[in-house]
Amino acid sequence: MSTIGTRAFHYFQKLKDANVPIDLIEKGQDRVIDASLTLIRERAKLKGELVRALGGALATTSLLGVPLGHNSSFLQGPAFAPPRIREAIWDGSTNSTTEEGKVLSDPRVLTDVGDVPVQEIRDCGVDDDKLMNVISESVKLVMEEDPLRPLVLGGDHSISFPVVRAVSEKLGGPVDVLHLDAHPDIYHAFEGNKYSHASSFARIMEGGYARRLLQVGIRSITSEGREQGKKFGVEQYEMRTFSRDRSFLENLKLGEGVKGVYISVDVDCLDPAFAPGVSHIEPGGLSFRDVLNILHNLQADVVAADVVEFNPQRDTVDGMTAMVAAKLVRELAAKISKN
Repeated sequence: MSTIGTRAFHYFQKLKDANVPIDLIEKGQDRVIDASLTLIRERAKLKGELVRALGGALATTSLLGVPLGHNSSFLQGPAFAPPRIREAIWDGSTNSTTEEGKVLSDPRVLTDVGDVPVQEIRDCGVDDDKLMNVISESVKLVMEEDPLRPLVLGGDHSISFPVVRAVSEKLGGPVDVLHLDAHPDIYHAFEGNKYSHASSFARIMEGGYARRLLQVGIRSITSEGREQGKKFGVEQYEMRTFSRDRSFLENLKLGEGVKGVYISVDVDCLDPAFAPGVSHIEPGGLSFRDVLNILHNLQADVVAADVVEFNPQRDTVDGMTAMVAAKLVRELAAKISKN
């Protein structure tokens, strides 16, 4: 078990060994959770007030970091990704204009409400059931500040479940999900963990939070992944047939008859030649331009998104993958924001 994964366990065990009453521990945990949500709430209110005062924005992208890595089945480095992505977004080597011409330095296009303090919450012995609820509530707090729409920086892919759940619940119905990934992440409970990053989309589909799930870039899939896909009616586009599916994906319509579209981008959807800084290196993936073409040509009302599984501890060539993740965030921000 990793250092990140053991800190909360050891802290909670020490409290129990010291015979601290459980109800006292739980009250302390609740105070930490309340303080964490208050921070997100007040930052979201501040950014929402700013955007509304400036006027003219129908939808504004708001970054929310969720630095969670302990549900990864291999490496926990994605917990360190949000600050590296932010640093790369504003790197002086490029400008703040997206390919569609939107300027990220305009708060009506992009704001930032900071990070959910995941490790501080876990250090108090809070379990994953409560932690997932905190993530969901944080997303809802962002969505309460119209016109803010969340773009979540992971973290491992387990964060997509509480985020999609929150978006669906807040909007009052299911969304369509476009999921770009090397893996389907739809195991029932990978290695016995229902919140594994390899099981997030099973939780999403079980909960009825997505009507339609399209998975693109798949090239590492087991029989269970295919069986679960059939069980939930998932449209799985594997890389071995990508050339045949390309025309459909580049003229993709989603979101009709539902509350909108959610986009989840696992950085390992890309071939490792474009993004080596990931935990699960799987050759044979999408090119970066493939991904941008899919995003640019998607005809949909994008209500929220995430970028996950960038692992700074595996990045190479002067932060190349950080810049790739940042570029994905920039173009998704342009897709979500509306003026």
